[in-house]
Amino acid sequence: MAKMKGRAKCIPKDRDAVFLPFQSAWIRDDSRIKLMEKSRQIGISWATAYGAAERAAAQGARYDEWVRSRDDIQARLFIEDCKLWSGIMGLAARDLGEVVLDAEKKHSAYVLQFASGRRIHSMSSNPDAQAGKRGSRILDEFALHKDQRKLWAIAYPGITWGGAMEVVSTHRGSHSFFNSLVREARFGGNPKKISLHRVTLQDALEQGFLWKLQQALPADAEQQAMDEAQYFDYVKAGAADAESFDQEYMCIPADDDAKFLEYGLITACEYLGGTPWQRDVRGPFTGRVYAGIDIGRKKDLTVLWVVEQLGDVLYTRHVECLERMRKSEQERVIWPWLEVCDRVCIDATGLGIGWADDAQDRFGAHRVEGVNFSAQVKEALAYALRGAMEDRKLRIPEDAQIRADLRKVQKVTTSAGNIRFVAESDAAGHADRFWALALALHAAASPTAPIEFISSGPRESASGLGDFIYG
Repeated sequence: MAKMKGRAKCIPKDRDAVFLPFQSAWIRDDSRIKLMEKSRQIGISWATAYGAAERAAAQGARYDEWVRSRDDIQARLFIEDCKLWSGIMGLAARDLGEVVLDAEKKHSAYVLQFASGRRIHSMSSNPDAQAGKRGSRILDEFALHKDQRKLWAIAYPGITWGGAMEVVSTHRGSHSFFNSLVREARFGGNPKKISLHRVTLQDALEQGFLWKLQQALPADAEQQAMDEAQYFDYVKAGAADAESFDQEYMCIPADDDAKFLEYGLITACEYLGGTPWQRDVRGPFTGRVYAGIDIGRKKDLTVLWVVEQLGDVLYTRHVECLERMRKSEQERVIWPWLEVCDRVCIDATGLGIGWADDAQDRFGAHRVEGVNFSAQVKEALAYALRGAMEDRKLRIPEDAQIRADLRKVQKVTTSAGNIRFVAESDAAGHADRFWALALALHAAASPTAPIEFISSGPRESASGLGDFIYG
């Protein structure tokens, strides 16, 4: 890429004092395509915004900047960061607010215009909004996009006539397109000529990140008393699990071959960040409402998962996790939901036997089904859940703990050739959210007419649940 005339005029003399070495290296890199695999929350988006403002404001700048963020909130925050840097660097910039790019397709962007005439356009996740736009590209949190390959395919042609493309992300599973780009650049001969950057939490700490963070935090923040090793352990302890920490902070993609649900499959079904999904028992609900309940007491969680059916899609409306509570206390939370649900499936294994009996006595056997977690039933429930995700007929919260719980389940084959679904138990449960969601989907899979539960032994049913048939 040709150097922009006058670019040096935009650079503060003390830039290297403002940015950490890994941030400066990212800003200075003028490669046509550069990619950053990074830890979360180490200031890369902040540095990327600086670079975008610097390029767009340079005298003689030839290209607009087109930024794709994960959601509307992040799109606005990116423009705010660009405005901040414009003020610090003394650059003339005008905030044009939200500008409609295509009224028919409802594409819009938050726009910052510089005296150079160049603009930074910050958009949310729709890849189609990138089509037909010439100029540099910034694809932020690329691996979180529901169709990474499509986003790349649409964004890349935009730099045919000049400009550059920056791809920034944490990992989301070993099967992601983002990870394939990383592996191709690192081990596959790098045919795309990608300039690859990698910054883990450990790397950032070794380059002074904690000191920078402490300058920005209040004087009474608990991180103020930490050294780098203590801060590393502090972050690790707060992660949902070890796999999440490795992926989110150490640039180690989660192994999709070892888990029943791939990361991409889970994230493709998540609500966009900031989407209001949570409902209380009063609703409002316009579709039929179903629930699944996985029972726990001391070691595992009791989880209630509520979905609402709108068309052929099931939308999560409430997730309740109860821990170390007496049955009577749990009932006070859960029973009101059973009043509003059209159908409920309850784990009737072990502790759940009494739960299922009590719920059927109170709300009727036609509305409450007790599900015994035999190996065959767990297999049917698990595959039904994965099928709903593959068909994009499910929406779930964007939540690290839920994501980690859904990842816990593994399919293993015993020496006798039998398939089993197993999950490690930790402080956050024993894949309890996974099974509560699977039970909710099973409840919603029933016909709309009242259903009577009939024990059928090992007979195979239309639903795929070998131990149950519908009557």
